[in-house]
Amino acid sequence: MASTKVYLWLSFMIITQTVGQDIRSEEMSLIPDSKFQCANTTCLPFISVITTDIRNCQFACLGQSQCIAATFHRSTSNCELFDNMLNQNGNVLADVDATSMNVISGTRFPPEWTMTGNMSIARYYHTASALANVSVLVAGGSDRNGVYLNSAELYNPSTGTWTITGSMSIGRSWHTASTLANGSVLVTGGMSSGSFHLNSAELYNPTTGTWATTGNMSSGRYYHTASTLANGSVLVAGGQINGFTALNSAELYNPSKGTWTTTGSMNVIRGYHTASTLADGSVLVAGGQSNAATTLDSAELYNPSTGTWTTIGSMNVAREYHTASTLENGLVLIAGGYNSTSYLNSAELYNSTTGTWTITGSMNTGRSWHTASTLANGSVLVAGGRDGTSYLDSAELYNPSTGTWTTAGSMSIAREYHTASILANGKVLVTGGWDSFSAFNSAELY
Repeated sequence: MASTKVYLWLSFMIITQTVGQDIRSEEMSLIPDSKFQCANTTCLPFISVITTDIRNCQFACLGQSQCIAATFHRSTSNCELFDNMLNQNGNVLADVDATSMNVISGTRFPPEWTMTGNMSIARYYHTASALANVSVLVAGGSDRNGVYLNSAELYNPSTGTWTITGSMSIGRSWHTASTLANGSVLVTGGMSSGSFHLNSAELYNPTTGTWATTGNMSSGRYYHTASTLANGSVLVAGGQINGFTALNSAELYNPSKGTWTTTGSMNVIRGYHTASTLADGSVLVAGGQSNAATTLDSAELYNPSTGTWTTIGSMNVAREYHTASTLENGLVLIAGGYNSTSYLNSAELYNSTTGTWTITGSMNTGRSWHTASTLANGSVLVAGGRDGTSYLDSAELYNPSTGTWTTAGSMSIAREYHTASILANGKVLVTGGWDSFSAFNSAELY
């Protein structure tokens, strides 16, 4: 007997579920008196659960990040959840006992994590740079045996795949990478075999896929910061020369000449700090570690016009291994970190207009060595890290309007020393990392 296919889209529904501070929602289109046929393996449900009604079937789909469609059978209360249907419309059959529904693409909140292609080489302490051609360049780092890597590879967001590109002249980790105005990427310093601190720098050319050495810095350093200024130069500040000695020196790279010049020194010796370029062109440096492993609460501003540093008000909490994110309203969000005794969940905001720090909402989990990414909607995504007892797969979102954090699903793998890059399509690419046992070549998208 010939089957009747259903194409009537009767209604759309927004499904919202609140658990504690967490809010999840999605939009679904409903197809009444219909079910998804499963004559082939492309539309088999990945799970079937018993629910009391269609609403709870929708909640069941909302709770499974891979769910893209569902069918609820009224007579049996069976709720089928689907995750891999090539063509839902073409697989719909008439069934008066059933109601089917599709998750409308792009309507899940918060967005979920999905795996993407693996890098060719497992690595941590590497860098990741978004290029003008929308690909992402990953360079250097260490493998699970502590070998310093000179290899580099490119991620293609359109295909979700990686390809090997030219290698750096030297293996390095704990370095910095800055995308210049001409599209090339400047890598500076870091650690390498036989040296605690490198002063070398090199440039990646995206057009040729090759690296070329450029001028050396005056001082070798790792765990420093690198900030691209409005005039195109790159400011490198602070860093470590070994586990106990930090620097206060700073220098400027001139892309036109390929040379470095020293500039004013910071007022405080520091490594493991953060640096944020503000709207007025100045650079805010905050926290970090001084000599003898002293955690800092101090902050200072670099003025590119004068080449000098000015001490400003201190943060409310001393911290290192934290993150700094510039918000749409111009404030700088400092989150998490470590203060020599504990892993921090606290966060605070710097207001460049008033030069003051204010406490804002705390994260749900204390963490350090995490990543922070400012999303297109203005929120900040924090992911991974460690809390002192375990490595974290959790993520959370900061809402600047409310000053609060909500959980944002979990990555597939707990990791620290990873990278996070904002793609042209608005997604966040997380790559590599470490959990004290393994280095990872995996990557995932939020």
